[in-house]
Amino acid sequence: MKVRVLHGLGTMNPGGVETWLMHVLRNIDRERFQLDICTFGNQPGLYAPEVEKLGGRILRCPKGANLLSFRHRFRKILREGNYDVVHSHVHLFSGTLLRWAKAEGVPVRIAHSHTSRDDRPNTPPRTSYRRLMKSWIDRCATHGLAASRLAAAQLFGEDWESDRRFQVLYYGIDLAPFQEPVSPKEVRAELGIPIEALVVGHVGRFVPAKNHRYLLEIAEEILKRRPEVHFLLVGDGPLRQETEATARTKGFAERMHFVGIRTDVPRLMRGAMDLFILPSLYEGFGLTLLEAQAAGLHCLVSDSVPDEIRVLSESVDFLGLSRGVSYWSTSSIQWLDTPRSSAASMIDIMSQSEFTINRSLQGLRRIYEMQEPSELPLAARRHA
Repeated sequence: MKVRVLHGLGTMNPGGVETWLMHVLRNIDRERFQLDICTFGNQPGLYAPEVEKLGGRILRCPKGANLLSFRHRFRKILREGNYDVVHSHVHLFSGTLLRWAKAEGVPVRIAHSHTSRDDRPNTPPRTSYRRLMKSWIDRCATHGLAASRLAAAQLFGEDWESDRRFQVLYYGIDLAPFQEPVSPKEVRAELGIPIEALVVGHVGRFVPAKNHRYLLEIAEEILKRRPEVHFLLVGDGPLRQETEATARTKGFAERMHFVGIRTDVPRLMRGAMDLFILPSLYEGFGLTLLEAQAAGLHCLVSDSVPDEIRVLSESVDFLGLSRGVSYWSTSSIQWLDTPRSSAASMIDIMSQSEFTINRSLQGLRRIYEMQEPSELPLAARRHA
């Protein structure tokens, strides 16, 4: 009999969590596990058709303003699906979902923390909400997973390591797309980027945490010194239009390539990027950094990103945002003028690391099959 798992999250548009889940769904034993996705946003997302093609179901349950109606619809999904596992990815709101799952008798209830900060203002209502949700997670979660140590502390408290239910389970990626043939000439022609141009790349949602404003300031400084450089920005979000407008105002929009949400990030990284930059204000982990390293790119990232993600010390530079855009731009130019690492050698290194999809699956399988936390493989339990 299959183990029936329901994942809960906002949408299945490409992002760190969603991309990791797709790696899981493509590689898990689908004869043993049935993975369904319950989406709470207005749209199911670009990955939805592939989820269904792989045998999973996309169950729409838009949250809306009426919490009672939402509770009724979600609990109905739980009853009709007869799920063995509810795996929640909605941070604090996981407290509510797992409370309902417990009431419906779901035996395995997982709260998964993917961020190192709740980006809402510290108002009294928000403080009360955080306290309530964390108490419900503590009472209703049978397991707590986190993308990094920072993410674990954010949702489960600073003493999370003292509770056997909580652990770090690193994202793992499928390395196969980074070994497929890619034609830089074709990729760049598709994007309107000259074949000889040096390209700084970024992948991320256009939200405050990704710090696109600072990225544009870095780009402006680089272009003063190296006007031939191009920039490739992958992703979408509420701040995209504002970011594009700022690029036009600054007069370098023709050097900025905004390509929206893409499902072929490995291809874009390998065929059209020479350097990866991520000046985030905070990150729970940063799966795109794993992808960039697998693509053989050097990465300049803010020191707010968990350092656990660095596979090879030479592949990632952590820079403080307080260093200023001049320092970031100088570092960018230096690395643009440095030959790229061998992608093949990086694949070999990553295949032996904790960041492969097989390592992720080892941890998930044991939890989904209700084995004791002490039986988890070392890679899933290691916190440093």
